[in-house]
Amino acid sequence: MKKLTYLLIALFMTAGIMLSGCSCSKANKLRVKEVTHSIFYAPMYVAINKGYFKEENIDIELTNGGGANVSMTALISGSADIGLMGP
Repeated sequence: MKKLTYLLIALFMTAGIMLSGCSCSKANKLRVKEVTHSIFYAPMYVAINKGYFKEENIDIELTNGGGANVSMTALISGSADIGLMGP
């Protein structure tokens, strides 16, 4: 019984390790709406410019302007995935 348990554990661990290397070839698109450029979002700007998101197969579509109400409307309507706005 113990041998079967160890065998099943080893099988699942091997399958998990092998499947963790699989990646999606199509880039995931992430639409980010911000009110204005801000120093608070500097890490995101650096990551975009250095290509860190591209390395992880994430395509960032960054748009700004229009005010917090426009960003909130974009989130609610589904035309944005993330909304960056102040209090």
